[in-house]
This record gives sequence, C-alpha cells and structure tokens, in this order.
Amino acid sequence: MEIWINPACSKCRTATKALDEAGIAYTVRRYLDDPPTPEELTAVLQRLNLEPWDLVRHNEPAAKPLRTLPRDEEHRAAWIQAMTESPILIQRPILTADDNTTAVARDPETLARFLPN
Repeated sequence: MEIWINPACSKCRTATKALDEAGIAYTVRRYLDDPPTPEELTAVLQRLNLEPWDLVRHNEPAAKPLRTLPRDEEHRAAWIQAMTESPILIQRPILTADDNTTAVARDPETLARFLPN
C-alpha cells in the first residue's frame, strides 16, 4: 500500500495512525517533497475515476489562477500540470492498495475500506 501525505495534515496523520494500529505495511510519499509526475497523477485520477478539478483543494491560494480555467477535456492537461507544479493543490491523503484500489481517505468510512475488518 502507498499513501500520499502532507505530514502537517491532520487527516493524513489520522490515516497513517490507523494503518499503523492495524499493522498494515505501507509506503509513505510526501507528495509536497516528491510531487507526482503528470503521468502518475493521471494514473491516480483514472483509478479514482475523477477529473483533476475534482481532486483540487480549491481553497488553497495556489488555486486562484485555476478559478478561470474551464473544467473540460481541452483544459484537463493544464489542470494536471498545475497540480504537479503546486502539489499543495492535491487532496489528501490518497491511499492506493496493492490491488490498485485508490481513494482519497479524508473520512473515516473511506479509510475503513483499507483496514482489516
């Protein structure tokens, strides 16, 4: 399992704590220090079945230039590029299980899907 985190994020800390308590082995990617490539982000978006604008943290100051960017296929690559250049824009934590099941685990219900029963 891999988890993309920002260590300053309380939801990320909650997720890693739950994985630790469950004894689940995982790899941490501090995506602010090691931003995803456009290809990696595109693959995550495909697994999430989301468009890039659905994964953006719109309240971040770095999102201001995106407010006028259309949310359509023609501008999809520009959204992805913005997210890779300013990874603070990416929602977190993102969990990817060994079977490639991927989710933004911001809520307890979603996180629970990655934990043993």
